[in-house]
Amino acid sequence: MSIHNLREFIRLIEKQGELKRIKAPISRDLEIAEITDRVSKSSTGNVALLFENVEGSSIPVLTNAFGSMKRMAWALGVDDLEEPGRRLAKLISPEQIGPQKGLANRVRQFGQAVDLVRFGPKLVNKAPCQEVIVTQDPSLSALPIMKCWPQDGGRFITMPLVITRDPATGRRNVGTYRLQVYDGQTTGLHWHLHKGAAQHHRAALEAGQRLEVAVALGAEPALTYAATAPLPPDLDEVLLAGWLARHKIEMIKGVTVDLEVPAQAEIVLEGYMDPQESRLEGPFGDHTGFYSLEDQYPVFHLTAITHRKDPVYQATLVGRPPMEDYYMGKATERLFLPLIRLVLPEVVDVNMPWQGVFHNLVLVSIKKTYPGQGRKVISALWGLMLLMLSKLIVVVDEDVDVQDLDQALWWMCNNFDPRRDLVVMDGPLDDLDHSSPTAHYGAKLAIDATRKTAEEGHLRPWPEAITMDPATRAIIDQKWPSLGLKL
Repeated sequence: MSIHNLREFIRLIEKQGELKRIKAPISRDLEIAEITDRVSKSSTGNVALLFENVEGSSIPVLTNAFGSMKRMAWALGVDDLEEPGRRLAKLISPEQIGPQKGLANRVRQFGQAVDLVRFGPKLVNKAPCQEVIVTQDPSLSALPIMKCWPQDGGRFITMPLVITRDPATGRRNVGTYRLQVYDGQTTGLHWHLHKGAAQHHRAALEAGQRLEVAVALGAEPALTYAATAPLPPDLDEVLLAGWLARHKIEMIKGVTVDLEVPAQAEIVLEGYMDPQESRLEGPFGDHTGFYSLEDQYPVFHLTAITHRKDPVYQATLVGRPPMEDYYMGKATERLFLPLIRLVLPEVVDVNMPWQGVFHNLVLVSIKKTYPGQGRKVISALWGLMLLMLSKLIVVVDEDVDVQDLDQALWWMCNNFDPRRDLVVMDGPLDDLDHSSPTAHYGAKLAIDATRKTAEEGHLRPWPEAITMDPATRAIIDQKWPSLGLKL
């Protein structure tokens, strides 16, 4: 599969029975959110939703598009979320990238790899996203922008691809940062301290100049995903999206900004932000399941709206997981596992379960060959890209399936000694962590639940886990059909 735009994806998931069209009149205030919340958590009816009759707007709203492992894989043009990771592992093998030392050099070499570069963006002169161009008094009022939760500070654009360029280096960043609508021409720009656009903001402040901003809505699925991925600064999200989709992502110059925007997008907002201007933004029902608090954030000023003649408005709902963003996070977990192994070859697998809202719990299995290796892995993960924000890391041995949460927690609870195996340190935390006494910074915990050796202070024999012998299991496997029992 190679998905070139959102419409192709909608046709695909509808053909596969994974899309439900809602024709009844539905309000964009809370009602779309309540329906999406119920459907996204359903064990039998989890489908994408296309609301075709949104009160106050002629534009349909798509939600929960990537809200399952199956649909998230299809969005990347594959049938299995493990496939992009396997492809990446081959690309960044030592035979492919050479003897580069350090993660930064390896990522840079990866970005220059022939297999990646041939999927670089393609600049076009005409595009569907500019079929309609509004530069005279553009307004957001026609868009079916949702209010998601009762205590939200207003309506929010929740699935935007926010495009900026570093004034100092010229590097592009595409990130998913929510926008709170203040009026028809201004919104908040909620980018976190550690994100790429925040660095562009600081550079613009230093240079004393405005920062141009473009916001794409309903881009091709691989690019929408790539905008959420925690990439190193040297790697362009548009390039990653092209590599994932196996075709060049078409881009076109903006109408009022000197930025390239996704040609296949449904809607594009163009404008700017003044780095010295801020406004109170929030609260917002966030992916932690709690409201993120009000705070000062930059302001986006609209200068143009361009869109297809009959656009679809793509939105996402975040709140208490699991929701759509969980499956997008799972795609990141599987894709970035080979990059983690570049620095930590002993890592077998990683699981960031929805109960930890991605950044609060990281389960890691390792092939342990020497004393202290669990602590070494913990320290390395806290220094690795956005894993630095991980609040709790649990390290177990290679024979523990960290994708099986019951097994991983059983192993952890039985195999750690609180005095010996807990690691507590202060460091950076995610902006959305409301439990720390101060914002962005606080305590982090790690548990080394690997088997311990005498060198690590464990002087007793380590017991074996209980398992039935293979011969008995084989006998019962043969007898099972005749026993009349169900599992």
